[in-house]
Amino acid sequence: MATPTLIPFVDASPNKDLLLSAARITPILVPSAAVGEIVAALPKSSSYYVLVADDDSLDKAIGYLDNGASAIFASVEMADRCISAGVPAEKLYAVSSSTEIPQDVLSGVKGALIKISNTDSATQLAKPKVTLYLDESKSAPTEKTVAALHKSNSALVVPLSQLTNDATSSTHLNITDAFLAPITTDRPDGLFTTIVSSYLHGGKSLGLCYSSKESIEESVRTGRGVYQSRKHGLWRKGETSGAVQDVIKIELDCDSDCLNFEVIQHGAGFCHLDTPTCFGQLSGLAALEETLVSRHQSAPEGSYTKRLFNDETLLRSKIMEEADELCAAQSQEDVAFEAADLIYFALTRCVSKGVKLADIGHALDKKAAKVSRRPGNAKAKYLEQAQAKTAPAPAPSTTQQPQATTSGSDMIRMRKTNLDSVSADERLQLLRRPVLNSGAMIERVRPIVEGVRTKGDKGLLELIGKLDKAELKTPIARAPFDEPAIAQDVKEAIDIAYENVRKFHVGQAEKEPLVVETMPGIVCQRFARPISRVGLYVPGGTAILPSSALMLGVPAQVAGCKEIVLATPPKPDGSIAPEVLYVAKKVGASAILKAGGAQAVAALAYGTETVPKVDKIFGPGNQWVTAAKMFVSNDADAQVAIDMPAGPSEVLVIADKTSNAAYVASDLLSQAEHGVDSQVVLVTVGLSEKEIDDIEKEVDSQAKKLPRVDITRVSVSKSLIVATSDIKSAFDFSNDYAPEHLILHLDKASEKVPLVDNAGSVFVGQYSPESCGDYASGTNHTLPTNGFARQYSGVNTLSFQKHITSQELTKEGLDKLGPVVVTLAECEGLRAHANAVRVRLGMQSP
Repeated sequence: MATPTLIPFVDASPNKDLLLSAARITPILVPSAAVGEIVAALPKSSSYYVLVADDDSLDKAIGYLDNGASAIFASVEMADRCISAGVPAEKLYAVSSSTEIPQDVLSGVKGALIKISNTDSATQLAKPKVTLYLDESKSAPTEKTVAALHKSNSALVVPLSQLTNDATSSTHLNITDAFLAPITTDRPDGLFTTIVSSYLHGGKSLGLCYSSKESIEESVRTGRGVYQSRKHGLWRKGETSGAVQDVIKIELDCDSDCLNFEVIQHGAGFCHLDTPTCFGQLSGLAALEETLVSRHQSAPEGSYTKRLFNDETLLRSKIMEEADELCAAQSQEDVAFEAADLIYFALTRCVSKGVKLADIGHALDKKAAKVSRRPGNAKAKYLEQAQAKTAPAPAPSTTQQPQATTSGSDMIRMRKTNLDSVSADERLQLLRRPVLNSGAMIERVRPIVEGVRTKGDKGLLELIGKLDKAELKTPIARAPFDEPAIAQDVKEAIDIAYENVRKFHVGQAEKEPLVVETMPGIVCQRFARPISRVGLYVPGGTAILPSSALMLGVPAQVAGCKEIVLATPPKPDGSIAPEVLYVAKKVGASAILKAGGAQAVAALAYGTETVPKVDKIFGPGNQWVTAAKMFVSNDADAQVAIDMPAGPSEVLVIADKTSNAAYVASDLLSQAEHGVDSQVVLVTVGLSEKEIDDIEKEVDSQAKKLPRVDITRVSVSKSLIVATSDIKSAFDFSNDYAPEHLILHLDKASEKVPLVDNAGSVFVGQYSPESCGDYASGTNHTLPTNGFARQYSGVNTLSFQKHITSQELTKEGLDKLGPVVVTLAECEGLRAHANAVRVRLGMQSP
């Protein structure tokens, strides 16, 4: 929003009429000690700020925002703490006696309130930061001062005790005079163009008229719609017709030459033709609300709407029915149609309880203003009902849906469909994954990333304490590391896995440069060089994941990276899991960053006083890690690359009649246990219903014996069995799906590998479980998900290298190629390019 003309500050017990006048034209600044009393006296449509007391806690400061304050004003120290806690900049002002505010604080606030004793000597913050002034000299400001400050993107915070609804005097400034101080007009009659809009209908324009200072002053003072007729003078809207207006808000536009009156219109409407607006009737939601309000008052007996108002059970049932149909709708047309039905019944419920669209808008605004957020998880009874209905992509009509599971004894089942009986559109739906709202997630990680980027180690340590729950003195540990104490069998297992992974990744390394003589006397080369500094993100916290450290650290070591920084969440005591530390030593890590989440990604991307900046970041993680990687990779200042996009873990198994049901089920469950969003697909080739049922029974039996059965129950209920009649159809579907893991339970499986076009990694035959690739076979388990196997490879040795090309020409080579280059360069109009050849060959310019 634009900078207000002025901000009234409640400095004493206010006159109620003056308080309401102020609320109609500007947000009000309220001291925290008086918030309850003042907010209770304001209309719920009013905007207000809170001046946080020095002894208020951080939670209390954030609580003011959660309870509806548009922004808080806090000391520099408290503002710094609010920034670290994730309070958005647009909701935070620092309070200081000087504009000399630390840059790390200034970058995280919208502006500052500067306490001064003379506005003439006031200095201003650099734009676009907003500078507000509180003149402590106790003298009332003038219109001239208000106008001058507003012109420079600043404003005065004026004690309410210095304002009045009466005429301006030496001790008090009329509040309307102050509000209109910057207003201008180019009309010869001096009137101001005024738009009138409907508060109850989301600001829909009702019409256009004109205002004068006299009419505006009366509206501000009385709260009634008063305008200036060009023929008849003051026009008190509805004075004769009864179509009066309650003024909710009056605001200036960005150029201070136009006004907007947001009003509640009573009577027949705004227009003299007795229509709601000067542009005709209402439409859409506004029209529906008007109709429902009318029906609520006078619907004829026996009408359907009357039944809905009188029968709460019927209305409740219709709301639940339409909500379910909206969730099941697929096409844009169907979604719009079902949403319209749901909105109709929901708005009927609202009207029956006296709730208007404006009340819903106000509730939405209040929710959006909250800084603290609840997890947003579904209630158990709704989650149980949805488990059988929800899927990575909505199921087509030919898919058999399992019954909703309601207890641990119910069979854990998958969704089924036959590929031969689905349409092209339905097949496309089967290939879809859940959509991650990456834009929203990036906005959520932005304050974390910015906190590390701007505040370095200080910001990083604060976030480690808050999010990783560990209090550290330094975020980094440098090699050489202490020898960790781990069980001998675990150590031996890691050693074997390390050797296998290393052998396979050494085999991927280029042994010598590629050298090609393209023409006599012209030799072109391509050679590999390691990326100098790499960051390896190893998820952790409560889990121990030495396998991820191996899969990232070994190829970095083989590639010859000079600096390997491993990042992993610390334990509460600040230590690192000994198994991960052991791997870090084996792969030659130069440092360990004791941080997880977006804060670790930010530290690797930008570097801090102690954390080295890296050139590329690798590794899996949750949505916060993924969003942070996307954020920094798109920031030109970071100059950092990432390995690949990431999503939930997934597996696709192709099984024919030679497959072992128990083996197939175990492979499906090995991915299903990762999380409720894991993607699990079984593609069968020529299996009968009984053979498919045998696999499902094995899934159910094995799952119930595993400790993560609650997770598996949800992910399996969203999983999919796709029946096909032949190998070609099965592989066509798999290649279109492009799974992270592809497992082949097929007769002569190795002969089918040439049919694979898109997959992260392939597991061939019944004795090749996916878990071997996850840990120790030698291949890498950091693989593309979400269909990105169409474009990306899994992490490998070349991921940690870049290729450089070179060319060397002899004189004879240039003699032959030079005229070709000259011709092409001059064709493109690049004469200097051509000249670089001409001067060597002694060619004359044309």
